[in-house]
Amino acid sequence: MRYLDHAATTPLRPSVVAAMAEAPALANPASTHRAGQRAAALLEEARERIAQALDAHPTEVVLTSGGTESTNLALQGMARVRPGALVVPDGEHHATLDTAEALAAAGREVRWVPISRQASIDHDAFAAALEGAALATSIWVSNEIGTVQDVAALAALARTAGVPMHVDAVQALGHLPVSARSLGLGAAGATTIGLSAHKVGGPVGVGVLLVARDAPIAPIVHGGGQQRGLRSGTQDVLGAHCASIAIAEAVEELASESARLAALRDRVLAVGTAVPGVVATAPSDACAPHVAHLAIEGAEPETIVFTLDRLGFAVSNGSACTAGVQEPSHVLAAMGLGHLAPLRVSLGRTTTSDDVDALCATLPGAIATARAASA
Repeated sequence: MRYLDHAATTPLRPSVVAAMAEAPALANPASTHRAGQRAAALLEEARERIAQALDAHPTEVVLTSGGTESTNLALQGMARVRPGALVVPDGEHHATLDTAEALAAAGREVRWVPISRQASIDHDAFAAALEGAALATSIWVSNEIGTVQDVAALAALARTAGVPMHVDAVQALGHLPVSARSLGLGAAGATTIGLSAHKVGGPVGVGVLLVARDAPIAPIVHGGGQQRGLRSGTQDVLGAHCASIAIAEAVEELASESARLAALRDRVLAVGTAVPGVVATAPSDACAPHVAHLAIEGAEPETIVFTLDRLGFAVSNGSACTAGVQEPSHVLAAMGLGHLAPLRVSLGRTTTSDDVDALCATLPGAIATARAASA
């Protein structure tokens, strides 16, 4: 099986596997005995490594269970402090959409900002929605189609309007330069930035929320008051240690890997769009380097994925899957392409040129097979 679904998750890095195997027995880092102190030291070393990789301060690093929790803590936590409207672009990750809908069900006004045919956010519409709002959010790189938003500009608009803003950077990590300072974390831009370790070869179940020191945010889980009181509970020292290794390595490799993956992605897009009735969902220069997303006329979404799976390729249609039930792509629907079948090919550190050669040789026939099966 050729694994081409890195936007979903990535294989563990060898360095992370080694760190897991070599880790000593770890105590609770909140304990005052020497074993607890050693665990606390390893935890703070991990926090410092993450901060250095992301151009942040260690006190801004809040460890979570992943991108979904980071989004919930950011949006629900700020909503508890700031009553008023939440500004949300169409096409966000379901962690954002569902959190916004839950807040709406509790009486919160949600202002939806439309996206274009290329899934870009209209900055004028975003700025207008910010007027009198309480908080805002934006995904940086679309988890479905890979479109990159100018989140630095959006965050600057939010700060000018006096509105705290969360940035979902889960798909950006390892593919675009994620810098807390460049995004103006704090006084000049974003208020919170969410990330997830398993997207860059770290363990599942470890995430990061960068939280500005002036952030108007309250905890959504209460307990021992760990992590500035924002995320109570015994901290996962080994998970944090392994996540910090993966994040640091991904940032170090970014320049060379981004160029390599962009070249492979463009080959997939060229072969796919040469098939009649197949379009690239967005221009490659508007997308992150690791995602090739195609929209296919005349096929059912699950059929093309199952066809390629039978032929030895792990790919995705990029749509949400809840309890094993495929749902139509809300992103394509917002772009006016909901009638087409999405195909997401997402590349990563372990993807080889041979993998892409094999996919390109197979893809036209697989599309024809999927269309015939969908007729």
